[in-house]
Formats: sequence, C-alpha cells, structure tokens
Amino acid sequence: MKKAVLLVGETWASSATHTKGFDLFHTTTHHSGAEPLLAALQDSPFSVEHLSAEACAGSFPLSLEALEKYDAILLSDIGTNTLLLHPDVWLYGKPVPNRLKLLRDWTARGGGLVMIGGYLSFQGIDARARWHRTAVEEALPVECLPYDDRLEIPEGFQAEVVNRAHPIVQGIAEPWPLLLGANEVKARTRPDCEVIARLPQSEGGHPLLVCGSWGDGRSVAWTSDVGPHWAPTSFTSWTGYKRLWRNVLGWVTRAHT
Repeated sequence: MKKAVLLVGETWASSATHTKGFDLFHTTTHHSGAEPLLAALQDSPFSVEHLSAEACAGSFPLSLEALEKYDAILLSDIGTNTLLLHPDVWLYGKPVPNRLKLLRDWTARGGGLVMIGGYLSFQGIDARARWHRTAVEEALPVECLPYDDRLEIPEGFQAEVVNRAHPIVQGIAEPWPLLLGANEVKARTRPDCEVIARLPQSEGGHPLLVCGSWGDGRSVAWTSDVGPHWAPTSFTSWTGYKRLWRNVLGWVTRAHT
C-alpha cells in the first residue's frame, strides 16, 4: 500500500494593473510551484494529495484523527496565519482547535513532518511566515530566526553534502546543480538531529537539509525551494531531484531507514 502524503501550500495568486495611456485594467493569475515535486512523485510508493494555499484555511484537518490518515505532511511556502485563522475564527469569532499544536502532536505520535523553504516558510519574507516559536517549530530539527531569513544568492551555490551515509542522499551523485537561495535557520544540537547538507562556507555554511525525531515521529527541514526561483529548472530536471524527494519521504515515513 502506498504511503499517504499531504502537500500543503505552494500555490499563489498574482494581481496586476495594466496602464495604457488614459485607460487601465486589472488581471489576476493563479500559479502553482508544486508541479516539479508532484511530477517527481508520480509512479512512486507515495500517494500525494495537494491542498492549495487558498483552500488550506478552511480544509486543513481540525483533529488528530483526521491527520492520522497521512503518513507525511509537507508544508511548502505557507505561513502560520493560514492555519491559525480558520474561517470560523476569522469571520465569526468562533474557537477552533489550534492546527499548529495538532501538527506537533501528530508528529509525536509517529507522523512524518517536512518543511520546505520559500518566501512563506520558516520565518520568510519580512518575517511574515511566523513559524518562529510555534508548536510546529518544536517538532522541526531546526530553529527559525525571529526576522526575515531569506538568503538570496542570485549567482547560485552548490550544496555541500556533509553526511553522505544518510539514506536521504543515497544514490544521488555529486555535485548537485546550483540553487539560488534558501531560508536561514539554526540546526538543533539535539543528538537526534543531523545536518545532511549545507550551504558552502562562502555563503555562511547554513543548514540546507536537516533531519531529526520528535517523539515517535520524524521531521525534515529542506531550506531551499522545490521549484523556481530558488530551485531553477536545472535543479528540478536533474535526475537527483526525483531521488532526493523519494528518499526524503521514504525516510520520514520509515518506508526505509
């Protein structure tokens, strides 16, 4: 039976104003950055459900029982407000369960939690993602910074794999293609937490790929993106990209050790 995976976020809408002399008009476009990851997980041991950012506030599960249908949950470019402000809270002032605490507790009960980098991951642009000092951060193998944590590296950097024996990087040839940015985090010093890959020392040596445990569960932090702009097409079309994400999910769900 395939492992059930919930990918949360990684979609957005853009609004533009077009001015042509005296006249102007507005357009709205919708986008998904999840396509490379979803393609990499096709015909894999994982069945992936994608919950878009716009649907997340109302549709993300509100109980541990509902979360337990999933073996892994991936949070990708989605801030805390979307999970904290259920429509019943935002529109009607009704109390609902705190879904950040549910995610932490679900992980402790054996779930596999993954946070993927982006402008609304970890602490994010202008610190708007706000994962710092939350229940979800407790379950991660890294600590978020309290301020804008983006590392924009337009010339690109190559990941340094520092734990080549870890199952997550098995079968992945080096060097890896260039990445163009990441979120800056601090790796936890707990014995269960391991930095698998990092940025080069010339870019601060910050963690790129970190794994750890939380209760009976496992968690992974990938501080770069799964698609442009931080993960350019040369990275997402690389053969190691598919292996990397299958390995991440295999490890975090204990499909392999």
